[in-house]
Parts: sequence; C-alpha cells; structure tokens
Amino acid sequence: MPKSSKISRIMYIESKAGGLNGSARIGRVTFSKTGLSIYYRGKIFLRIQGFKANYRNQETFDEYWISGPRRDGKDRLYVSNIPVEIDDDVREEYWTEIRKKPELKNRSQT
Repeated sequence: MPKSSKISRIMYIESKAGGLNGSARIGRVTFSKTGLSIYYRGKIFLRIQGFKANYRNQETFDEYWISGPRRDGKDRLYVSNIPVEIDDDVREEYWTEIRKKPELKNRSQT
C-alpha cells in the first residue's frame, strides 16, 4: 500500500514501560488499514485491551498509552508535571490547530 494512502494523525504517545508516568511525545502516527496498528518512527504498535495502556510495541512488548491530543494539553493518563516533547514536524500544527495557541508555536514541550 502506498504510504500516501495511509491515514495519519497527530497523537499523544506515552510509554508505560517504567510505570504510571513515562516519557511522552506528541507526534504524527500512521494507522494500518484496519486501524488496529499504529506506525510511529519505524515502530509498530499493536492495539491491546488494557487499563493503563492501550497499545504495545510489536518488537519489545513495552506498553503505551496512545490517544488524540487534548486541546487543554492534559494528555497524560495520570497527572504529572513531566514535560511532553513535541516532534519538530508537528510543532506548529499542534500549537495552532490543536491547542489554539499560535503564539507558542516555537515551544518544543508542553
């Protein structure tokens, strides 16, 4: 399937491998045709039914919480003051279209 025909979206991606609050990013993912798999930075995440995680890395089996980013920026499943990194290629779109704060478009963290 040509890459251009896959659906992509900016998503919040948080590792649950180390506990409740892991490292997190805002980045553009691509969905499989069925929507059960997500591709991000050369990794494949498979949908699981979990309480604290909803995807797992196909290769490492590490669990992740992946969801659409919230307009208020409260994306973490559990409250934390750990900053969330924003990928360079989605930074401007994230701040202007999702958060509605274009004045912050140069910030690399939430």
